[in-house]
Amino acid sequence: MEDNRPEWGKGCSRGCILPQRVVVTIFGFLCLICAYTNRVSISHVITKLVVPLNRTLDEGREEACPKDDDATSETTVNKGEYKWSEQMQGFILGSFYIGYLITHLPGGILADKYGAKWVLGICMLISGLSTMCTPLAISWAEEWGLIVIRIIMGGAQGPVFPALTALLSAWVPAKERATLGAFCYSGVTAGTVLSNICSGLMLHYFHWRITFIVFGIVTVAWFLFFILLCTSRPDQHPCIKPSEMAYLNEQIGQRVKGKLPIPWKDMLLSKAMLACIISQIGHDWGYYVMITCLPKYIADVLQFSIRSNGFVTALPFLAMWCCTILSGWLADWLIRKGKMSMDAERKLFTFIAAVGPGIFTVAASYSGCNKALVIASFTIAMLTMGFYYAGQKLTPLDMAPAFAGTIMAITNGLGSLSGMASPPVVGALTPHATMHEWRIVFWLGLIILVVSSIIFAIWGTAEVQSYDPSYTAEKKQ
Repeated sequence: MEDNRPEWGKGCSRGCILPQRVVVTIFGFLCLICAYTNRVSISHVITKLVVPLNRTLDEGREEACPKDDDATSETTVNKGEYKWSEQMQGFILGSFYIGYLITHLPGGILADKYGAKWVLGICMLISGLSTMCTPLAISWAEEWGLIVIRIIMGGAQGPVFPALTALLSAWVPAKERATLGAFCYSGVTAGTVLSNICSGLMLHYFHWRITFIVFGIVTVAWFLFFILLCTSRPDQHPCIKPSEMAYLNEQIGQRVKGKLPIPWKDMLLSKAMLACIISQIGHDWGYYVMITCLPKYIADVLQFSIRSNGFVTALPFLAMWCCTILSGWLADWLIRKGKMSMDAERKLFTFIAAVGPGIFTVAASYSGCNKALVIASFTIAMLTMGFYYAGQKLTPLDMAPAFAGTIMAITNGLGSLSGMASPPVVGALTPHATMHEWRIVFWLGLIILVVSSIIFAIWGTAEVQSYDPSYTAEKKQ
C-alpha cells in the first residue's frame, strides 16, 4: 500500500504512543463493553420492574433459600410495578435476538465490501439511543413497548460482531491474532461485569431509569471518539506510523484491497463452516443463559438483594474476562513456540470452554443454599468459558480473512438463535423458579455445550480455506 496520507497526518504519527492496530483493538474492546451494558442491563432492571414472586409453598415445590437482610428490606420497599409472568419475562429477555438475527448477514456483507468503520459506528449509535429511550418505551406501552425497543436495539447490534471481525481482519496480523483478538472480544465479558456491578449499584441508589440513561450516554460518547480516531483499513489512517504501515503491508496488505465476490456455495457447503456454526450455537446457549438468566437465579432462588446481586453476578464474568486475556496470550505462545498447531489449539480451547461451564453449572444446581459454593461453582464455570475467545471465536479470521465479516455474520447470527430461544425456554422450564427446575436448565446446557464442542473437534478447522484469496500464498509458505 502506498503512503497517501496528507502532510499533517505524517506529522501527527510522531505523537502516537501506541500502534494504531492496538488503538483499533482497544476501541473494539470498548465497543463490546458498551454493547453488552446496553444489552445485559435489562436482566437486572427486570428484577426491579416486576412484582416479586409469591414464595408460598405449594405441594411438590421447593422452598427458596433464606433472604439476605437487604433483600428482605428491598422487597418491603420495592414491590414492583408490573405483573409479568416468568414466561413473559423470558420473552422480553429473548426479544433482543429477533432483531439481532435479522441484521447479522447484511452487516457482515457491508463491512467486508465497504469497510467496517461506519457500519460499526452507526449501529452502536442506534444502540445507545435505543437504550436511552427504553424508559419511554416502557412508559408508553409497558411490556410491548419494551419488547419493541429491545428488537430495535438487537437489530442495531446485529452487525457489531461481523463488523468488528472485518476490522480485525484488516488491522491484526495472524501472529498477533489470538492476543489482540481475544482482548477485543473480551469486551463482551468486561461489559457484562460492568453492567452487573453498575446496574446493581444504580438500582439500589437511584431509579431504574437512570441505568438505561447512563449506559446510553456512554455509548454515544464512544461513537464520537471512534469516528474521529479510527478507520476501516490501515492505509486510510492519517496518523499511522510509516514503520507500522510497512509491517502491516507486509503481513496483511494483500487482504485489505478490493471488493471480492463472496463464494457462497463453497463457504456454506463446507464441513468446517457447519462445525463453526454448531459450535457457536452451543456456546451461545450456555453463555446467553448465564448473562440473561443468572441475575434471576441469584435473585429468585438464592434471594440475594439487588445490590448484592450485581456484585455476585459480576464475579463469574470477571473470572472469565481474566481467563480470556490470559488464554489469548497462551494461545499465541503455544503456536509461536511450535508446541501446538493453530488448529489443535483452537479445538482444545473450544472443548475446555464447553465442558468446564457445563459441568460446573450443573454442580452449582446441586449445591443447595450453600451460597458460597454456588457462586464458586458459577465462577469456575465462567472462568473455563474464557478459553472460547482464543478458540472457535477466532476461526472466521483463520478460515477466510478476506470474508471474515461475512463468516462471522453467519456463525454469530445463527448463534443468536440460542439467545432468542434460551430465555423463553428457561422461563417455560422454571415457572416457579425452584432449584429443581433450574437443575433441568443446567443439565440441558451441559448436553448442548458438550455435543457442539465434539462436533467442532471433529470437523472444525483453523486452516485457510480454498475459497480465500490468501489460500495459495499460505500453501506456498
